[in-house]
Amino acid sequence: MTESIYSLTKAQERLLPLLNGAMITQVVAVAVRLELANAIAEEGTHVDVLAEGCDLPPARLTRLMRALVGLGLCTEPEPGRFGLTEVGSLLRTDNPDSLRDYAKLIVAPTTHEYWAQLETSLRTGRAGVELVTGKSVFEVIADDPEVAATFNEGMGYVTKETAKLLPEYYDFSRFRTVADIGGRGGILISTVLAACPHLKGILFDTVEGISQANKIVGAAGVSRRCTITSGSFFDAVPAGAELYMIKSVLHDWDDDDAITILRRCREVIPADGRLLIIDPVLTATSASANFAMHPYLVDLHQLIVAGGKERTRAEWEHLCAEAQFELLEVRTLPAHLDVSLIEAKPA
Repeated sequence: MTESIYSLTKAQERLLPLLNGAMITQVVAVAVRLELANAIAEEGTHVDVLAEGCDLPPARLTRLMRALVGLGLCTEPEPGRFGLTEVGSLLRTDNPDSLRDYAKLIVAPTTHEYWAQLETSLRTGRAGVELVTGKSVFEVIADDPEVAATFNEGMGYVTKETAKLLPEYYDFSRFRTVADIGGRGGILISTVLAACPHLKGILFDTVEGISQANKIVGAAGVSRRCTITSGSFFDAVPAGAELYMIKSVLHDWDDDDAITILRRCREVIPADGRLLIIDPVLTATSASANFAMHPYLVDLHQLIVAGGKERTRAEWEHLCAEAQFELLEVRTLPAHLDVSLIEAKPA
């Protein structure tokens, strides 16, 4: 019996990590909440020191640390002394490539509470957030400053990484003014304006969405070139731009709502203007060694969080056509960002 447990077929070896995924996530979640990565010095730190900082018994913390060693996040060069691997160092706040803020969002207890509603969401189409809280995800964020901070920090990582590459992958020289619709705190528009000194910008979101915008835009040194305004993109969006960007917004909504948002953009965009949607584009299903970032998993996450969806190129073409846009090009950004640039023009 013991031998059969450890003599696994390749199929079993593939399945078992999937079955144990929830346990693995909890190990990482606790490490993130305890800020262990920040507490571990470059030369390593003894578990007694770590335990004192975490207010945990050293013997129990050792059990967690050795699980982290098994996951490849930590090392134990000598008994009781733990270091970080290159992967584990990504959970440090001082790492330029840090994933810590994103990790806090993904491993938050509420995230797993929402995901527990997956079957019901599949049956009803209702978001897991709504099933648990009775509110939309946007109401939850607006009502709880701590949740809002975790959300903004986590999504801020993805937006920062996308924004850094955007001027390299898209030609902004054709435009004088760019509008960022649903741009929240302004990370995207600030980065674009900083990289393109000839541009002026318009940042548009709800009052709650733009609450941190003045600080972020100011820190980027582009306040004089960026107008910040609030409202609902279901009602109207500001005129005055030749390029309308909309990042990580449409996948939060079903087709009818997404078309409405696009129609509001169509009402104000000039005849020679451009629409730039920044969202994932689903391709053919296939097995992936990096399933954790598989776009079809992200698609389910959109259902759980907002009742939204990711879309194929054909589905994006349909949305654009319904809003009187013609899809021109889809350009994929580097794989770790899991988004594409979808350019369209008025039809």
